[in-house]
Amino acid sequence: MSESRRVPLLIVGGGPAGLTSAIYSLRSGIECEVIERAVPGGQVFIADRIENYPGFIDPIAGSELSDRMKAQAERFGARIIQDEVVKVEVEGDLKKVTLQRGGQVACDALVVATGSRPRQLGIPGEMELWGRGVSYCATCDGNFFRGQKLAVIGGGDSACQEASMLSHLASEVYIIHRRDQFRAQEYIVQCAMSEPNVKVLWDTVAERVEGKDEVKGVSIRNVKTGEESLIEVQGVFIYVGLIPLTDFLQGVVELSGEGYVAAGEDTITSVPGIFAAGDCRVKPLRQVATAVADGANAIRSMEMYFIERGISSRYV
Repeated sequence: MSESRRVPLLIVGGGPAGLTSAIYSLRSGIECEVIERAVPGGQVFIADRIENYPGFIDPIAGSELSDRMKAQAERFGARIIQDEVVKVEVEGDLKKVTLQRGGQVACDALVVATGSRPRQLGIPGEMELWGRGVSYCATCDGNFFRGQKLAVIGGGDSACQEASMLSHLASEVYIIHRRDQFRAQEYIVQCAMSEPNVKVLWDTVAERVEGKDEVKGVSIRNVKTGEESLIEVQGVFIYVGLIPLTDFLQGVVELSGEGYVAAGEDTITSVPGIFAAGDCRVKPLRQVATAVADGANAIRSMEMYFIERGISSRYV
């Protein structure tokens, strides 16, 4: 689809937030398209198991949950297009979106649900064992490691918070930090350090995640002494930052210093008619459940925007 066209609503991102937006929009009688650069489901698609999304007694594969969300959206008539947004322009109430494969889509409302991706260490074994012991989300995967030894890599708020949470599940938690003090807020550090089974490896970097089919350990190096060693763990949780997928919004809407879209629970951004849902917006918790909630809230806010602009009757 390289031609120029116009739709009432364009949703950028086909993860849980974007697909939920499509479902709610279409059920309200408002036509929409979904632009997804990879596969519907986003980060959820590559998750090995999900067991904290309501309604599933047993863990469900991320790919299966993604497929179900996609099928539900398509049942209501969602058009899901594989492409990537490279530019957004605002002309009055109209938003013009340029796609990588050519062509432009004009829309009255735009829901941005592009998500974020974990910043990777780039060490051997990290990608090979992703989902088989390497994780970027303790809330998502911590329960799979009850009673086991774990490593948390990082020294900021997220690393300390997740280490504290994991300490209630694991037998031991090693925090691997390349500096001699944390970057996290003091009260968060104290929470982690008060746990008796949390041990900090200062001035230390991870060199390699060991294991073939599952994590067996982490090879580490002390940056001051050069000493190398191996710690035996069954899980590695990496917290060296997230990268929001919002480059195409630079100069369009207000972004935080980290690049997240500045939007509250109502998903309303600094530009009327543009809404941000899911992991790409500023928020305290990034989970499937919160992304789905954002998707629903975005359509509620969009409907109110259509009514205020007197354009809802054109599509309902």
